[in-house]
Amino acid sequence: MTIATKFACSSALALLALSATAEARTLRLNHNNPEDHPVHLSMQRMADEVEQATDGSVTIRIYANSQLGTQRESTEQVQNCSLDMARSNAAELEAFVPTYGVFNLPYLFESEDHFDQVVAGEIGQRILDSGIDQGIRGLAYYTEGARSFYATKPILSPADLQGMKIRVQPSPSAVRMVELLGASPTPIGWGELYSALQQGVVDGAENNPTALTTARHGEVAKHFSLDEHTLIPAVVFISNCAWDEMTAEEQAALSTAARNSMLSHAEEWRDAATAAVEAAKSEMGVEVHEVDKAPFITAVQPMVDEARASSEDMAELIDQIRAQAE
Repeated sequence: MTIATKFACSSALALLALSATAEARTLRLNHNNPEDHPVHLSMQRMADEVEQATDGSVTIRIYANSQLGTQRESTEQVQNCSLDMARSNAAELEAFVPTYGVFNLPYLFESEDHFDQVVAGEIGQRILDSGIDQGIRGLAYYTEGARSFYATKPILSPADLQGMKIRVQPSPSAVRMVELLGASPTPIGWGELYSALQQGVVDGAENNPTALTTARHGEVAKHFSLDEHTLIPAVVFISNCAWDEMTAEEQAALSTAARNSMLSHAEEWRDAATAAVEAAKSEMGVEVHEVDKAPFITAVQPMVDEARASSEDMAELIDQIRAQAE
């Protein structure tokens, strides 16, 4: 082989290598939980599976603790394609894709098993796809369990909420629910909630049990009341730009990895929530209170009636979800 031929072969190999490198892509995924949170760990499993399935042509770099912005900011960045992926919860996504508002209706799901069945099936996929035209292509749900009130005193009935300032997410449904229960809804950013509870800016909040431990809220709110009003999932989604830049094989790999991580997460969440309750009680002195849910259900029934009246599509969706519990 002549020197010229060797040079040509070397150049061709270098160009091939450069082309392969150019085709490889790293997707940035932002969310607001710490790195030890169950949702972060599930998204990391998704990232690991995607990288392996695509032989490294697609990798996902996860940014925890809102490094690239709040949930709302991340969603807007995904919409305008300045961010590839994000994780938000359905409460905040309602402002961008109204269909996600169905998850914000209190006492719609009879159990976590009912919830898991809905999101893993046709209804769940339809909701994930409903945001594509808004630039929010849903990939998977991560259950974050039932949300309950935690505060500086026990909340055993709606009467106990009278006059209280309760932190809510910036969601019309969350505001409406707390209003119907008689409290004053106070939207505050997640990162500011600990100090707001500590300083008395708010008297309480509502979330799942892991908020007591991973966010340390059990240090400043000593009563967790199990009214279990909503089951609002986290949603991981991707921009249309990032999706369209992938090959069909890469899209399939990402979709499969997202679904696999969703299913494994559902199994592991219950253990994490149980462990959080036990840690909050034993390490933080949090008191956990059983609650008669009937008065809460009655108080928030107008929300369901209003949602049904808002559109035929929403009424149909509510009926379909309830039918799956039968």
